[in-house]
Amino acid sequence: MPRKVVLLLLLLAWVPAAHAQDWARKMFTDSTHDFGSLARGSKAQYRFKFTNPYVESLHVSSVRSSCGCTAAEASKTDLKTWETGDIVANFNTNSFYGNHSATITVTFDKPYFAEVQLQVSGNILSDVVMQPGVVELGSVDAGQGAERKIMLTHTGRSDWAISDVQSANTNFEVEVNELKRAAGTVVYELLVRLKPTSPAGYINDQLFLVTNDDPEAQKLPVDVTGRVVAAVTVSPASLMLGALTPGQAITKNVVVRSKRPFKVLEVSGGDEITCTLPADSRDVQIIPLTFTAPQQPGVVKQKIKIKTDLGDNAVPDITCQATIVGDTTPPAAIPESANNSARRGSEATASGATSTGFHGN
Repeated sequence: MPRKVVLLLLLLAWVPAAHAQDWARKMFTDSTHDFGSLARGSKAQYRFKFTNPYVESLHVSSVRSSCGCTAAEASKTDLKTWETGDIVANFNTNSFYGNHSATITVTFDKPYFAEVQLQVSGNILSDVVMQPGVVELGSVDAGQGAERKIMLTHTGRSDWAISDVQSANTNFEVEVNELKRAAGTVVYELLVRLKPTSPAGYINDQLFLVTNDDPEAQKLPVDVTGRVVAAVTVSPASLMLGALTPGQAITKNVVVRSKRPFKVLEVSGGDEITCTLPADSRDVQIIPLTFTAPQQPGVVKQKIKIKTDLGDNAVPDITCQATIVGDTTPPAAIPESANNSARRGSEATASGATSTGFHGN
């Protein structure tokens, strides 16, 4: 086969394959993260968020890291339409120090094969140790507040100091106490307080310790995690129902918890939502909600309100979302033209190789 023909066929096969990766890349909010400077022992975790905007369900078949300094995994491997997930990257600050980076390769095998590469990097300081490595507030009742303590030790400089503590979360208060400064060792105790006025919900924030170190290591992040639990909680907070055909019905259970027994009086959320109300008063109520897809194709998004004898707004609203598919054949995540080009390229390669060999004889 002439060299030019071979190169042309290889190009035809490669272009659609390269184009086919785009559908997976578009799902990610970002693809790089720099942890900056980190204390030894500190928690360093970053979540690469991705959303499935396609009608087809997708599957993450594997997640691998190029470096032992980083462990990575998918928070969930199967995502329906509009469902979200995370690729969770954990930087190992216990066994490594110095500058490190890693490439995380995420492989999808459904609805099509694709790979997405994510990058993480950071500088783990050898002279600063944090114990414990994260401020874990745990589960805190609304209105109660909480307090946790961490220790920070610096070796090698007697003049090292923490000059400020910064955070975008105004619900934190931090007290900095110097415990030791002698023989090149400096020890600080940090009391991290969560204000009683903190709203209900998950806490996943950071404090930044401003030091008098060199500019590259001047700010040290401290992760703060926890959850402020309201008097009444609902799970799940959102119902992502995926792709449905007109008239298709799907039922999901919603669990409502309270510190005291209550009765469900009413559930409202539009004509598509129906349910059977529980009859008894309990502190945990399981409510089966049935969504019946309307005839009109498109995205349906609505709020579901649950009224109880605890009060009109005691139960947080639930978000319900579904994609109604008018055609029984869902659109492909990869453009059909790319699939046809790939198919034609493969067929042309196979056909061209056979024909040339035949005529050559």
